[in-house]
Parts: sequence; C-alpha cells; structure tokens
Amino acid sequence: MKKTEHEMLVLAAKAAGIRIDPIDAAHEPKDWAAWNPLADDGDALGLAVKLRLTVMVWSDGECASAAKTTPDGVPPSVAGGWQAESTRANGGLASATRRAIVQAAAEIGESMS
Repeated sequence: MKKTEHEMLVLAAKAAGIRIDPIDAAHEPKDWAAWNPLADDGDALGLAVKLRLTVMVWSDGECASAAKTTPDGVPPSVAGGWQAESTRANGGLASATRRAIVQAAAEIGESMS
C-alpha cells in the first residue's frame, strides 16, 4: 500500500530516532518547517547518513534509489540485502533523490514496529 507523505515522514523520523511533536505530526508535511527531508536537502542527507543508506542517482531520467547499506558496506543490490526504493518525481532529480531517501527510511521505520 502506498504511503502518504505524512506517513513516510513519521516512519522516517521513527527510524532515525527523531522525536516528532504530536502537534506537528497532525499537520501536513508542508507545515513541518523544522524537519522535512522531502523538501530540505540537508535533512535528507542527514537522514541518509544517520541510517547508513546507499544512495544512487541514475544517469538517465529523473530517478534515484536509496537502500539500507549492509553491515560490510556493500550496496544491497550486490549483497542481496534491502531492495532499493526508487522514484520518479516531477520536481527534478533533487526531489527524486530526497523522496527515495525518505521512502527507504520509512521502510526501516515500518520494520521497527
């Protein structure tokens, strides 16, 4: 089932150990000025680093992938680990990359339930 942006952000925050104010969690992602890796490059990079994600920006089109790096640092596609989350976004390559990072983080957060 496809998650909303709000659901992805809540799960990504959980994966990264970021406490979300319950008042903020009730609002749409556009209202999350303090932390929104869907809109902020720095927040997305911080999320990728914290969760040790492998990020791949494809050389053709507006596609990017992100996936959990295996303990030995081998990208999952080589090691048979987590399946990379891939996305195509109208907002360009930077937007696609941020969304892939958040999708991968949300999958990690969901597995923690």
